[in-house]
Amino acid sequence: MTADIVELATQYGRYGYRRITALLRTAGWAVNVKRVERIWRREGLKVPQRQPKKGRLWLNDGSCVRLRPEHPNHVWSYDFVEDRTHNGRKFRMLNVIDEFTRECLAIRIDRRLRSSDVIDVLSDLFILRGVPGHVRSDNGPEFVARVVRDWIAAVGARTAFIEPGSPWENGYCESFNAKLRDELLDGEIFYSLAEAKIVIESWRQHYNTRRPHSSLRYRPPAPAAIVPSSNMAAKPTTH
Repeated sequence: MTADIVELATQYGRYGYRRITALLRTAGWAVNVKRVERIWRREGLKVPQRQPKKGRLWLNDGSCVRLRPEHPNHVWSYDFVEDRTHNGRKFRMLNVIDEFTRECLAIRIDRRLRSSDVIDVLSDLFILRGVPGHVRSDNGPEFVARVVRDWIAAVGARTAFIEPGSPWENGYCESFNAKLRDELLDGEIFYSLAEAKIVIESWRQHYNTRRPHSSLRYRPPAPAAIVPSSNMAAKPTTH
């Protein structure tokens, strides 16, 4: 098991021992998190530092600004992330997530993305997933464009814009963007836009179906059916 822990820690360098424990269980190990922690520390693996707690934004009357997602398709949020290919040319990613399930519904990638591209991505998702109750975003020009707002209203959804200069109000999407950059973008060199699209889509699939999420009790948002191989089925129970 020690070899498996080291291998997973090497493969997923930004994961802590709790997330590694979840991956071990998915692979067939019946293992206690304390056991993994002991091996983790014994092998000198780095435990990521705890992030400082962040308070919610409260109004003077005690009410909370944030619209809380209550069920799937209740609140989606979307945002842009930028990166560059090896030749220095910029490309943009439009990320769309379901705030309740934490699933990344789409990542549209291109050199330039306009309000028409926002509508194109949302229309495909609305057909596949249904129309959400609310769509949350910042006040970027692609999102506040009248054509986008009118189109969203016409299909039966409501827009929820955050206050300017308050990215924490779009916390679910900001958290996803940070994971995308930390776990993928900061460690990859993309030699072409086509390569970036393939690698990022592969990571999105992993994020949705395999990556353990602490907020979901270390389960992925949309777990795929996993059939253990013969060698995995023989894993012993460890306490």
